[in-house]
Amino acid sequence: MLNNIINKKKIIEMKELKLISKSKCYEGNQFVFSHHSEVCNCDMTFGIYIPVHETNEKLRLIWFLSGLTCTHENAMVKSGIQRWASEKKVAIIFPDTSPRGEGVPNDESFDLGQGAGFYVDSTQDPWRKNFQMWSYLVDELPKVIFGEFSLDQEKQSIMGHSMGGLGALNIAFRNPEIYKTVSAFAPISNPTSGVWGKKQFEQYLGSNKSNWEKYDPSVLLNEYGYKGKILIDQGTKDDFLDKLMPGSLERIINKRKNGDHFRYQDGYDHSYFFVSSFLKDHVNWHIDNN
Repeated sequence: MLNNIINKKKIIEMKELKLISKSKCYEGNQFVFSHHSEVCNCDMTFGIYIPVHETNEKLRLIWFLSGLTCTHENAMVKSGIQRWASEKKVAIIFPDTSPRGEGVPNDESFDLGQGAGFYVDSTQDPWRKNFQMWSYLVDELPKVIFGEFSLDQEKQSIMGHSMGGLGALNIAFRNPEIYKTVSAFAPISNPTSGVWGKKQFEQYLGSNKSNWEKYDPSVLLNEYGYKGKILIDQGTKDDFLDKLMPGSLERIINKRKNGDHFRYQDGYDHSYFFVSSFLKDHVNWHIDNN
């Protein structure tokens, strides 16, 4: 007997979550919820795709973190990942990229403030009141979703695109007991040395550069390693190669000899045309290695 992970009555009973939308997709359901975040001091929105599954079956979970200027909707709407998630019976969660709303600080630049949380816990004013995306994703949101959905906490993977690839790598490298596999599309690879990193880290974390290093995947992987497996795809026609700095991470990964893969995809750019072209590979790889 097949059933969805939650029914209409259960949705109504959820005290922490407000249902925004529910859409049937590949026989499963794409939900969008909002809830109040204590750590971010505002309402946050996320999407979660639940494939058709057996009653009482716990689903494995893949987190998908999006990039600069994105919301929870970008990967949810543009990537087509639900098709592959449905085939493999895996849930996908699409968090937002930053706090939002009236009273949440912002900046005129597209790469700072709302839509550009960089998945860090800010320590500097005016950002620190709301911009606690690390604690939100690593601590608060998991408690919410595992408290409401039948998901297997022992079978979690994480992936991301661009700034989201940065966040996914950092979260996995610092929490290897939770995330056994991590993958990324065109991640910001060395932010402590790059244009996409130095500006934001100084604003969010202050001028002491030693405080930046725990949010740099090249530094983390080089100094502490990672016992899980890594898959990274990078387009050769990406307009942001100088900001992403893939070479630093590529060199470290190639030295590991741990079954990791850093792949350059010829002719692909930074868009979701690139991401969607290789998402099947990534979903299957996570399932096969976790």
